[in-house]
Amino acid sequence: MQLPDLVQRFVLHFGEMGSRWGINRTVGQIYALLFVSERPLNADDIAAALDFSRSNVSMGLKELGAWNLVRMQHLPGDRRDYFSAPDDVWAIFRTLAEERRKREIDPTLSMLRDALLEQPGNDAERHAQERMRQMHDLIELAVQWFDDIQRMPSEDVRQLMLLGGAVQKLLAFKGRVRRAATRQRAIPAQPALKAVGD
Repeated sequence: MQLPDLVQRFVLHFGEMGSRWGINRTVGQIYALLFVSERPLNADDIAAALDFSRSNVSMGLKELGAWNLVRMQHLPGDRRDYFSAPDDVWAIFRTLAEERRKREIDPTLSMLRDALLEQPGNDAERHAQERMRQMHDLIELAVQWFDDIQRMPSEDVRQLMLLGGAVQKLLAFKGRVRRAATRQRAIPAQPALKAVGD
């Protein structure tokens, strides 16, 4: 099966990028092909389109399944498994983010929590533990933010991302209002002036 030039360029690029994101090139190319395909594909279709061995395709599909990035389905009158990528790119993004969190962030948080529970034995350990606490607090805050984002409808997340620099302006405005309120509270109350003739 000959891929159109545009599809082939995308698939090759995605394979290269995948290796930088921590997935192997074959898996990246399989996913790119499924993502742009207008119909579900079986393992033989994928192997023919990408010129991969059937066993490489099977292993790649298994890995994509472990990441929850492909859907498997059956077609009437056909006993083979067919695969497709989710239609909603936001669902793909959420799945990727959640899977990366489980594999990378959660183990780090767990290790940091254990380290923070230990009693430091000297100044060097106290210093190291304080630095670990800072890292833990930052990651924990990011995870809470991520959880909030995950619960938001996709359209709200899109709108939030479109705000871009406007969020920074809003936070700067909030800071100015807070500083003005603090200054106002710091000014001592002036006694009321007596009316003339009192």
